[in-house]
Amino acid sequence: MKEFHLHLVSDATGETINSVARACVIQFDDVRPIEHFWNLVRTDRQLDLVLEGIRDNHGLVMFTLVDETLRRRLQDFCREMQVPCIPVLDPLINALAAFLGVESQRQPGRQHVLDAEYFSRIDAVDFALSHDDGQSNWDLHEADVVLIGVSRSSKTPTCIYLANRGIKAANIPLVPGSPLPAELDMLTRPLIVGLTKDPDRLVQIRRNRLKLLNQGEGSSYADPELVRAEVQEARRLFSRRGWPVIDVSRRSIEETAAEIMMLLARRQSANFSPEGKKI
Repeated sequence: MKEFHLHLVSDATGETINSVARACVIQFDDVRPIEHFWNLVRTDRQLDLVLEGIRDNHGLVMFTLVDETLRRRLQDFCREMQVPCIPVLDPLINALAAFLGVESQRQPGRQHVLDAEYFSRIDAVDFALSHDDGQSNWDLHEADVVLIGVSRSSKTPTCIYLANRGIKAANIPLVPGSPLPAELDMLTRPLIVGLTKDPDRLVQIRRNRLKLLNQGEGSSYADPELVRAEVQEARRLFSRRGWPVIDVSRRSIEETAAEIMMLLARRQSANFSPEGKKI
């Protein structure tokens, strides 16, 4: 395992630089970055601490600073220290500026401004939490998406991820012997999606869950035959209802959410004419 120092420098929360770095590093086998995370770097004094850290631990530097003075200081220092220094957003910002014919505003943390979109995401998170695991079915019609699946099929984390993208998502569990809420039959607005999972993987996950709860593995909850029948019945239900189905067995939460967002986009485009009028 090859280790290296990786300095991530941001003038905001650092979410962007952290995501970009992880997306890049994951493409290399047998390497492990020793991350030095520097966020909210907006003054010379704060940058001084960053430069000291780079001096003490030579390694790759990635940054998302927009202040020209701070940028120049960081790049000049890295050039003297002979360490790579990468402005990860520059190619995109420059391409956008050229395409749009306008200059960027160079304002730190501008994506975190408390605007209508921000409060929409907060509202979506509240909705997901209050409609988790079949709660508050009386206003399901306000959802954008309703996820339905057997226990441990990633319903809750997927809803939370979608909520952070501003999508109101509720989830309802399929419990053997229990009927689905009657409210589902009256829904017309939300996209209803069935989530399924490979029975063998589901059994393992449920067994681990039982261990965490200090419950015996002999429970019917993790019985292979019963789990297999549970998954088959769920698939038959999804087919009868005509709901789109996503197998989450080998998908990350992000990949599942991306598939749901694509289904939403297709549904939305199908509701509009080529002239942009609602059908």
